[in-house]
Amino acid sequence: MKAVEVNDVSKRFGKVEALRSVSFEVERGELFGLIGPDGAGKTTLFRILATLLEADGGTALVDGMDVCRDYTSIRSRVGYMPGRFSLYQDLTVEENLAFFAALFGVDARDSYSLVAPVYRHIEPFAKRRAGRLSGGMKQKLALSCALIHRPSVLFLDEPTTGVDALSRGEFWDMLTDLKNSGISILVSTPYMDEASRCDRIALCNDGGILGTDSPVRILQRFDSPLYAARADDMFALLGAARKVRGVERCYPFGQSHHIVAGRDFSAEEFTRELSWLEGLCLEPVKPAIEDVFIKLMQK
Repeated sequence: MKAVEVNDVSKRFGKVEALRSVSFEVERGELFGLIGPDGAGKTTLFRILATLLEADGGTALVDGMDVCRDYTSIRSRVGYMPGRFSLYQDLTVEENLAFFAALFGVDARDSYSLVAPVYRHIEPFAKRRAGRLSGGMKQKLALSCALIHRPSVLFLDEPTTGVDALSRGEFWDMLTDLKNSGISILVSTPYMDEASRCDRIALCNDGGILGTDSPVRILQRFDSPLYAARADDMFALLGAARKVRGVERCYPFGQSHHIVAGRDFSAEEFTRELSWLEGLCLEPVKPAIEDVFIKLMQK
């Protein structure tokens, strides 16, 4: 039995098609990532799986149970962490934890062994109100509350958005430990560099799935030579590079522009034609998940 099964799920809000025949599966004990920008439909899908919203079409199973028929049982077996911090800001850290334990009819002490690796980061602030915590500490508290009833499946909707880089890394380390403890995790993120932390990923855009596979195999789908180009005038470089023979695509990528080379591309010809640009530099690079995402979007 799969942890999550999504089959042709669709959802509309008026004229907006939020989800278009979305299908994928999450294996038991797997850390599965939904990777995509804002507006890709990730939150809508999470709300459907958490039994907070009904789909217009298709079916979805969590722990083998239908999200429509078995919503009561599902709610007691999943942990859900929405994208926006939704705990009680006027309650302290320990009061929030005790409250959610009471909601599920459990004793927080009985679940401490599972929560401890996460909770120990915020335990020194147990008496502090949740509203006064930093962004990273708020996420750790929310994760602790989502784990307090020992769920078998964990849904995390963009848990690291707005969190500093160090806290993001710590959070993903925690998710890896939770996965190793046997919990199945479905997590969404707009940060494509986090894709490598997942066992498998689904690239999402405009309500649909562009591709599903392990991060390594997703990267193997990029089969064109790729170069990084830089110059003192990056804006002029972007426009000029797109006109050079053999350049299939050129787009901004961090502090450089990535150039997808076609069959008739020549690095020597490229640098010769654009030699009028001060500080011009061109070097081959390995593709990242963002490069694959852009390629699949344009198909």
